[in-house]
Amino acid sequence: MDAEESELNTGLLLFIPYREMERRVFAELAALGYDDITFSQGRLFQRVAPGGSRLTDLAEQARITKQSAGFLIDRLVETGYVERVPDPTDARARLIRAAPRGERAIVAAAGIVARVEAEWTAHLGARDMAALRRILTRLRTITDPYA
Repeated sequence: MDAEESELNTGLLLFIPYREMERRVFAELAALGYDDITFSQGRLFQRVAPGGSRLTDLAEQARITKQSAGFLIDRLVETGYVERVPDPTDARARLIRAAPRGERAIVAAAGIVARVEAEWTAHLGARDMAALRRILTRLRTITDPYA
């Protein structure tokens, strides 16, 4: 480990590649016409479950207030990424789910993520990339209450 690496804590070493992947995803999505979504909206949008999510669950997972989550979801509804639908398990509740435009953005983002991961694999080698994924998956068991 060189001197520069030893000065960075593990959290920062995990955050830097995430931030770069996020930047790439947003830049490439913008080039595809999905240029009206902010980082904050995207961080909430990526937590919407395939069958839909309740606003309170999204807020909790994103670690933001219900009011902040509501504001972000309102913007995502206005721009066509998500829609509010009745919750089939509770007539009083609503679910947030991806709208058709949001579904197309999800597919596009998945392709971008795959390309970035392929670049990382080419840089690290398949063995090290697989090891990194295994280690991070193990770490997730103690860091992600939603795993």
